Amino acid sequence: MELILLLGITIFIIIYRKKQDNDTNHFITDQVTVLYEKFAPYSFKKVREKTKELGREMSPKEYILQGAFLGGFAAVISYLYFYNLITSIFYAVVAIMFVPYLSFLRCKRVYSEFIFEQIQVYTSNTIMEFATTQSFVKSLEGVRESGLLDDPVAGDVDRVIELAYKNGSIDEGIEFFNNLYPYYIVKNMHQLFLQITKEGAQNSNDSLEQMQLDIDTLVEGVYRDRIDRANFHKKFLQFGMVLYILALLVQYLLGRESYIILLQRWYVKFLLHAILIINTYFLINGEKYYNENVGAE
Repeated sequence: MELILLLGITIFIIIYRKKQDNDTNHFITDQVTVLYEKFAPYSFKKVREKTKELGREMSPKEYILQGAFLGGFAAVISYLYFYNLITSIFYAVVAIMFVPYLSFLRCKRVYSEFIFEQIQVYTSNTIMEFATTQSFVKSLEGVRESGLLDDPVAGDVDRVIELAYKNGSIDEGIEFFNNLYPYYIVKNMHQLFLQITKEGAQNSNDSLEQMQLDIDTLVEGVYRDRIDRANFHKKFLQFGMVLYILALLVQYLLGRESYIILLQRWYVKFLLHAILIINTYFLINGEKYYNENVGAE
């Protein structure tokens, strides 16, 4: 009977977690795919440096508190599962080892949000400058001189201007920028500028105004999506924490003494370890999607 109960809990967690993982993927993909695409990858060193520059890097105290919480939570839960100090210490150490990885995911999310904000500034201001200058290169120079852009986007805009003057054409510069930042708003705006430049459109004001409206709509949707994703992430973690204590129902139903006797059977320990590992895997996977899947794959 006890084995059936443990198997039932294990199967329930696997099915529930799989459903939660699919719901997370579906939610994020549906919300974000129509909003903006993923930025080109940068090294973690550059990402973390930018996070520090933005003042959003965790302090040493926050790292210590996060490690203490994860280690303490893992130690308590594993001890209540196995009543074994060595096993509890092992799980606590493993939990603390995840702190750098969680920091890495968080930095990538902060960086991706920063890049999108920079792209918003780049597209909006380039369109406004173009409406006045009717020259793509002059528009970029105006945006650059405004001081609104920060690196790495500012440096990449400088490179586009350099390529335009070097080649006497904007094609290579646009291709360079599109490859670095493959957002559809960037590609659409550049395509519009190419058409105006090469086809000599006489009245481009309507197209530029429509492009600006598209960008405004996109930005509104992105910030609304950011709030929705944060709320969903909070609930996801809450459910994940609750699932850890499901196996403790066995102990409650049997009583502590009967549960400890049950722990002497190898397959019971195996199932309990499986419950902890499976639930932790899906929690980490969900955290990865929340922080890393900011843009569409």
